[in-house]
Amino acid sequence: MSLILSLARGAVTSPFKRAGRPGATLPAGRLRLPAAPLVPGRLAAYRAICGFPATGPLPVTYPHVLAFPLAMRLMTRRDFPLPVTGLVHTWIEITAHRTLRPEDSLELTVYAAELSPHRRGTEVTVVTEARLAGALVWESRSGYLSRHATRTEAPAPVTRTEAPPPATPPAPLPALAEWRLPSDLGRRYAAASGDRNPIHLHPLTARLFGFPRAIAHGMWTVARCLAENPDPATLRTVRADFRAPVLLPGTVTYASAGHAFQLRGGERVHLTGTTG
Repeated sequence: MSLILSLARGAVTSPFKRAGRPGATLPAGRLRLPAAPLVPGRLAAYRAICGFPATGPLPVTYPHVLAFPLAMRLMTRRDFPLPVTGLVHTWIEITAHRTLRPEDSLELTVYAAELSPHRRGTEVTVVTEARLAGALVWESRSGYLSRHATRTEAPAPVTRTEAPPPATPPAPLPALAEWRLPSDLGRRYAAASGDRNPIHLHPLTARLFGFPRAIAHGMWTVARCLAENPDPATLRTVRADFRAPVLLPGTVTYASAGHAFQLRGGERVHLTGTTG
């Protein structure tokens, strides 16, 4: 199934799914894409919109983009319990077991691992794996939140421990750059990545899901920060938490010290992360 058909099916089936219903389960099995050469033009567009070097090793975030059609196919299945429209990416953990290059033909696997109550709704954990000649070379875990009203009584047991929200904002890191983000950034990143979630594309579609304006893709914000690393090809681990949406257009500040980085808008922290 093509990505466009997956998006269309998700838009049709989402209104009939009720997030947070008791007894909800995740689809069994794993979805796979066989190894195939990368499309140079799409990779070049991704490098450009995120600020990565035009040549050299594959950006550490790019396998996530390659696997996005699989993730969409998974999340638009009839037995997937959450509506795909309006899902918000909340966090990601990436482990690169080796440096990947544009000539590598990666076999991709995606599956849903956990379904957990969240203070703002229900969160699903999606796992992505990339293999080269059968060997696991890259993997990630991502949280996606379906926002809905939650019950006030004690929550049911969860399969993944969710850290409570911090009482105070994280300490600000030294500011290194300021970026002015245009109103069409979401549409431009969507063209490069294939992620056409309506919350990123236009103010009107974003308002349908409670946002005053379109918001930047979480994966663009983390990729743009990682592109500022002096040697992004050496990154082996990444953890990023998307703390607040970045409204478009807008101005944000990139800050970093040691292995930690942040993206801030005024005194509001949009993104925190660490690398290794």
